[in-house]
Amino acid sequence: MDQPAWLAAAWAEFGVREKPGAANADAVLGYFAEAGHPKIRDDATPWCAAFAGAMLKRAGLDASGSLMARSYLKWGSAIDAPRLGAITVLTRGKSASAGHVGFYLGHAGPRVFLLGGNQSDAVTVEAFDVKRVLGYRWPETVAVVATGDPAPQRGVFERALVHVLRMEGGYSDDFYDPGGPTNKGITLDVFARWRGLTITAQSRKAMIAALKEIDDETVRAIYFKRYWLPASCDGVPDGIAIMQFDAAVNHGVGTAIRILQAAVRVTADGEIGPRTRAALQAAKSRDVIARYAELRRKRYRALPHFWRFGRGWLKRVDATEKLALSEAAPRLVETQIKKGTSQMSDSFKFPRPGEIPGEPMAGQTDGTAGGKWWGHSKTVWGALITTLATVLPVIGPLFGLSLPADVITEIGDQTLVVVQAIAGLFGTLLTLYGRSTASVPLMRRDVNLRM
Repeated sequence: MDQPAWLAAAWAEFGVREKPGAANADAVLGYFAEAGHPKIRDDATPWCAAFAGAMLKRAGLDASGSLMARSYLKWGSAIDAPRLGAITVLTRGKSASAGHVGFYLGHAGPRVFLLGGNQSDAVTVEAFDVKRVLGYRWPETVAVVATGDPAPQRGVFERALVHVLRMEGGYSDDFYDPGGPTNKGITLDVFARWRGLTITAQSRKAMIAALKEIDDETVRAIYFKRYWLPASCDGVPDGIAIMQFDAAVNHGVGTAIRILQAAVRVTADGEIGPRTRAALQAAKSRDVIARYAELRRKRYRALPHFWRFGRGWLKRVDATEKLALSEAAPRLVETQIKKGTSQMSDSFKFPRPGEIPGEPMAGQTDGTAGGKWWGHSKTVWGALITTLATVLPVIGPLFGLSLPADVITEIGDQTLVVVQAIAGLFGTLLTLYGRSTASVPLMRRDVNLRM
């Protein structure tokens, strides 16, 4: 996921909780120490600012140095629009000095979601009324898009946007498309609302002409503000963000959120809250993407216009799933041969179970590594069975080995011949099979008999 270093550090602490009673959580006391207040040895002391300061320091940045949440209103630079990881300061109660501070993850309707410390006595994600927000701050030493540009330079958004625009194509006005006139995926209604205008019979023609000429920056801004942010794409893993963004554009933001919740198997209430985010963190992105794609396919097949647009819709899901999975795949790291080592030879063979490379296996006394005892050979056993079936009846009597006459009479001469023939055939086949599949030579094994 493309996220600032301090946010990644904060996620690593997710779930840390105060200890009840007189005991204190070592991790929480550690936050105080990292934030510059090692003398505080009580986790009951409000520690949201200590947590924020510790995470910033882990990212190599200076903190405010204070344990007051509102101290961060004078830290870094103010930003008008929040972005992933922005330090967010909230009011707390009616006090003009009390507050809360956490890291911005996203928002839905009137609520803002923060990852922070001392939230329900733990490091967790919680929702707060957006009216409580006093300000969003950003480190002065970390680049941020200038105020007025609605879309931060987040690589995955750019790749997702390129994909969506490829799927949407240019201008269209299909009679069966409920969206009506559309250009680059932007409908006439969305375009009019973006410009603060109302479509009338008199203005419709001029608005369509303007939609056909829509510039790339406007397209980019609309997609970011109307789909990417409301669908909380900035707060989910990159691969899932690709699927979420495409679904938000094609199905609507609310529907996309509910599909995402179904894919991570939480209650689909249309708002990405703490439970949804926790499920996202715990789930494997590739599994979520696969379930998300299948849910979209089922939804498309249930739509009344599937007969007309279905093939294109399913192709879109396939393409989006492929891109999303590529984003979710682990990056391959090139390895180099270190000094003093050599490349693996083409003739190298991995050892068999129990074998130590370069040493004889247990029981090898002739120094031949890789051999096997004759008792494990199918070829030897096949030859032995054949011999017993064909030769023993002839030479057995010479050594006093023969069946009594009454036994032969009871079994029957023909039955005995058939049994001998079957045994001989089995032994011959086992010999041939063992010889054809043999891959290692025989070896001698010393056998010690204890009485």
